[in-house]
Amino acid sequence: MALAVLARCAPAEASQRDADALAASQRDADALTASQAVIGGTVPPGLVFTGTRGERIPLASFRGRPLLLTLVYTGCADVCPAVIETLHPAIDAAEEALGRDSFGVLTIGFDSRNDTPDRLRSFARQHGADDPRWTFAAGDIQTIAALADAVGFTFEPSAGGFSHTAQVTVLDRQGQVYAQVYGDSFSTPAIVEPLKGVVWGRERSLFSLGGLADRVKLFCTVFDPRTGRYAFDYSLFASILIGALCLALVLAVLVRETRRTLRAGGG
Repeated sequence: MALAVLARCAPAEASQRDADALAASQRDADALTASQAVIGGTVPPGLVFTGTRGERIPLASFRGRPLLLTLVYTGCADVCPAVIETLHPAIDAAEEALGRDSFGVLTIGFDSRNDTPDRLRSFARQHGADDPRWTFAAGDIQTIAALADAVGFTFEPSAGGFSHTAQVTVLDRQGQVYAQVYGDSFSTPAIVEPLKGVVWGRERSLFSLGGLADRVKLFCTVFDPRTGRYAFDYSLFASILIGALCLALVLAVLVRETRRTLRAGGG
C-alpha cells in the first residue's frame, strides 16, 4: 500500500539517486508501520485546538460519534489539496448513506508555525471544504505532536515544505483508531465502508432488534459505481431472507426425519 508524500527531486549522480530512492522507500515503509501500529489505540481526549474563528475546540467534543480526522499543511501545493478535494464527495456519500450528523469531520493544520486559523479558513474555502459539517483547526507544537503520535501520522521538513503521510484516520465513538485510509486520491467506498463498520457494525448486540437492523443495513447498503452513491440493495436483503428461510426449512426437515427415525427405532 503506497503512501503519498511530497516529491523529493534534486539533480544527482545515478548512485546517489539510487541511495536516495532506497532511503525514501525505507522511510515510507517505516511511516506505514507507524500508522498501522496505532490501530486499536485511543486518541487523547484532552487535546485542545483553535478553530478558524478563534474558538476553542476540545478533541473530546467529537466523542460520541465516529470522526474522520486528517492532518494537512496549508502551504502544500499538491498532496494536501488532493486529500481534501477527494474527501469532500466521500463525505457527501457517507452522510447520504449513514444519516445526517452520524459522524464528524476534523482537519488539523500540522505546520504549527504557519497554519493559523485564518490560513486554514482560506485553505478550506479554496479547496471546496468551507462546509459547516467540516471543522478546520490549528494547534501548538506539543498538541500537534501528541495528535500525530496518537494517529500514527509521520511528517518531516523537506525542501520547500514537508514530507508526510497522506492518510485519513477513522476514529470510533470512543476516539479509538478504527481504520486508516491512505493516499492523496481514494475511492468513496474507501471512506464509507469503515464508517459503516463503526456506525452499524460495532455498537449494539446482534441479538437485539436494533443490532439486527444495523447488521442488515451494514450488509445491504452498497455502493453503485454508476451513480457514485450508496443505496439499500433490496435484492441482497431478499437473497439473505430466502437463504435464511431455506436453511430453516432444511433444519425442519432434518429434525422431522430424526424424530421419525428415533420413533421407528424405539418401536
